[in-house]
Amino acid sequence: MFFQIFDAFKSRLHDSNSKVNQVALEAMHKMIPLLRDHLSPVINMLIPAIVDNNLNSKNPGIYAAATNVIQSLCQHLDNYLLLQPFCTKAQFLNGKAKQDMTEKLA
Repeated sequence: MFFQIFDAFKSRLHDSNSKVNQVALEAMHKMIPLLRDHLSPVINMLIPAIVDNNLNSKNPGIYAAATNVIQSLCQHLDNYLLLQPFCTKAQFLNGKAKQDMTEKLA
């Protein structure tokens, strides 16, 4: 059930409507402190959805919401859960997103 919920939610993080995308990121930011390590089964699915288009977004609201989500993940989840997905993203991203993910890894 947890996978089904986040699988559906993941598509909102990639929505072509920027308002939907931003609200989904803001909702994710609110969910992280509540769910904490219960997110571990879906973290490999969520991080690419959060990072791929959102950290390179030219929309300042989407970029800010995405960076807030990444910061919240770093604050509320164990680092070992984030290390592998962050490394993978830092390796294959470009631009501002690559810089942001590299800074989080450091």
